[in-house]
Amino acid sequence: MRVLIDTNVALTYLSGREDPFSKEIDIIMRKCAEEKLDGAIALHSLSIIWYHTRKLPEQTRRDWIKLLCELLTVSGADNKSVLDAVNDVEFRDFEDALQDCCAVSFHSDYIVTVNIKDFDKSNVKALTPDELIKLL
Repeated sequence: MRVLIDTNVALTYLSGREDPFSKEIDIIMRKCAEEKLDGAIALHSLSIIWYHTRKLPEQTRRDWIKLLCELLTVSGADNKSVLDAVNDVEFRDFEDALQDCCAVSFHSDYIVTVNIKDFDKSNVKALTPDELIKLL
């Protein structure tokens, strides 16, 4: 199964922050590490994570980005897909539209996110971490 890991899921995994899905997120990331799940992260998620963790030591931030790149495939989107996302007025949030573009590019079966409502217009079905665990 191929999944795109949304930025919020990756941040919870890296930081260990409180989240109702923390246990499931750890399981999902472990399955990616064990290659029992084919996981990807959107290219732009890496810069978002870098920005949101700017108060942490630089080496910690670099280690976190490196870890994600070792566990997951980095997926991007082509010019046409980005323009389609810009023009898609049905998608409420451009960043989420880009997540969907990257999920399509990776041929993802699902997007794993804690904000399921943000992906009601996506091409790739979004699941919460616990929903994905139930499928596995």
